Amino acid sequence: MNLVELLPESWQAALAEHLDAEQTAALGAFVASEYAEHTVYPPIEDLFAAYRLCPPSRTSVLILGQDPYHGPGQAHGLSFSVRDGVRIPPSLRNVFKELAADVGVTQPTAGDLTGWAEQGVLLLNAVLTVRAAKAGSHANKGWEAFTDATIRALNARDERVVFLLWGGYARKKAALITNPAHTVLEAGHPSPLNRAGFLGSRPFSAANKALADAGRATVVWG
Repeated sequence: MNLVELLPESWQAALAEHLDAEQTAALGAFVASEYAEHTVYPPIEDLFAAYRLCPPSRTSVLILGQDPYHGPGQAHGLSFSVRDGVRIPPSLRNVFKELAADVGVTQPTAGDLTGWAEQGVLLLNAVLTVRAAKAGSHANKGWEAFTDATIRALNARDERVVFLLWGGYARKKAALITNPAHTVLEAGHPSPLNRAGFLGSRPFSAANKALADAGRATVVWG
């Protein structure tokens, strides 16, 4: 499986100088074997949904998750998002709770965040696949280098990108963001297991302020 060829051309060009060809080929072989031999989420056609919906030139916000949802029908290639009709997971419920408190929108009753992606919000997981019912099963297989390359590619752009890094894992990626044109907003993870640090962080209004300050279009979050 040639992962790079599955990407939109705009992302192929953006990632070219940031990916190691041998490492990416090994990752592609692993991913192909997992899809062939096991139930893997998201479905293969949704693997690069975040990239397809959000080309580099339009990316203004990145929200970084860690691992796709590992239950049936949940993951569809966008971090934190689930399709309409799928029960909203606890972390996303807290995201919506903070969204309502921060910018005053009514809490959504469905969890599909495609509308955000279409406005330039790259909903990226650090690991893009997972074996069914086995959280973290595809960690440390090469995806991290691939998605780090995505962050580096955005860091290399001079148009402001706001990086929303929630939780200890995501916050480590701040070290990759060195261009002063960009804004990093860190907070705790929205998981209910995290008792403090996310609720009250007001990331959505802060992101829009940073975008407006740079002359970029703000995001309609609700």
